[in-house]
Amino acid sequence: MAADNETEQTTAPSPKAVATAKAFALAHGGSALAVVENIGQAGARLVLIGEDGALGDVLVTDVAAGEAVIEAVEQLTASEWDGETTAALQIGPAHRRKMAGPRAR
Repeated sequence: MAADNETEQTTAPSPKAVATAKAFALAHGGSALAVVENIGQAGARLVLIGEDGALGDVLVTDVAAGEAVIEAVEQLTASEWDGETTAALQIGPAHRRKMAGPRAR
């Protein structure tokens, strides 16, 4: 019976992460694709791709917390880094320079 209790437990999403993800989706077309990436000891990154192709992210404690945010925000659709998801992403020149750091400036 203990095994059943363990599988029923879920990670509660952070209210701040839920609010941030929902605000991003609403600001970028009303919905967003969401990919959870494990970033090691730092936790996990919930990468968001808006309907308009905008890129955003939310840092969470672990992969389970990222998945909990996706479940809590009806505007998010769980995705993976497949062809459809990467095609939805539109990174402009300003974002590319920001990602490249000081050498690109």
